[in-house]
Amino acid sequence: MFGLVVICITIIVAVFAYFIAPDSTPYANRIILEIGGKKPGYKQTFLKIKNSRQIEPASFFTRLLSGSEDQYTYLPVSDHETKGDSIIVQKYIDEGLSERQAYHLSRLAEKPVVTRKFLLGTDKYGRDILSRLIIGTRVSLSVGLITVVISLSIGLVLGSLAGYFRGTTDDIIMWLINVIWSIPTLLLVFAITLALGKGFWQVFIAVGITMWVNVARLVRGQVLSARELEYVEATRALGFSDFRIVVRHIWPNIMGPVMVIAASNFASAIVIEAGLSFLGVGVQQPQPSWGLMIKENYNFIITQNPMLALAPGFAIMLLVLAFNLLGNGLRDALNVRGRI
Repeated sequence: MFGLVVICITIIVAVFAYFIAPDSTPYANRIILEIGGKKPGYKQTFLKIKNSRQIEPASFFTRLLSGSEDQYTYLPVSDHETKGDSIIVQKYIDEGLSERQAYHLSRLAEKPVVTRKFLLGTDKYGRDILSRLIIGTRVSLSVGLITVVISLSIGLVLGSLAGYFRGTTDDIIMWLINVIWSIPTLLLVFAITLALGKGFWQVFIAVGITMWVNVARLVRGQVLSARELEYVEATRALGFSDFRIVVRHIWPNIMGPVMVIAASNFASAIVIEAGLSFLGVGVQQPQPSWGLMIKENYNFIITQNPMLALAPGFAIMLLVLAFNLLGNGLRDALNVRGRI
């Protein structure tokens, strides 16, 4: 139940990420170089300056899917003073270093001065770590979901063919499974990713194609067992086609173990995607990914701000733990014979 609650919260955060994140720009990519590498809890005052070009407010669905562009430029200031129709500010450059600047009120927002708190600090580009962590939830859940769909689709079909028809069909499919299983998963993902190119969708395909072998072996064993049971014999006696027997009668009775391995594959896909992004062959900038965030900030672990790399690491750990706990819970709940 703990795993299920964490997963439900994560799904809600992923769907409404741009409404929850403090930085609602696309990919949470508001770069403010002057405040790069700040620690959690850092506060900074900003002057909101209108952009040179007019930006139309984004609709609800646009914000939901991809956020909205900033209508203002955020200028970090250490002090400000209003004089007549202008604001005099001390532009923050670095600790103890500032520059005096003046701006006419017509160039500024209605409330020109705001103070923002960065709960998890900022990365080296001055982007809000919490916002990128929230938006990055979408990548991890998307990779896991699409990977599970691909692996289940291929694994169910090939495993069912091998287990139901046996003989030559079984030999060919098991040979293919053994060949793919003999190749290290990460090495195979590297090869597929380099063949398809780096990017968001390529990671989905690469990880999904490499994870179907576990599903296929499990389904094959379950179908081999189920095809000898009385209800399958009854369907054959009634003259049902092989396709209907497998899809309508065998699959519903073997879905328990398949759901358990699907939860396990979901967790594995999240870890593999994070590893690929960390190594630079997964999700690319500026799109936030937890693995990519660790890669960008792991140098800070032994310097002044370890939370920049630890925060996405903790997020990966918590989500993977949640899916593993859910898989264990499903195994116990669906193992009816083991409870008798």
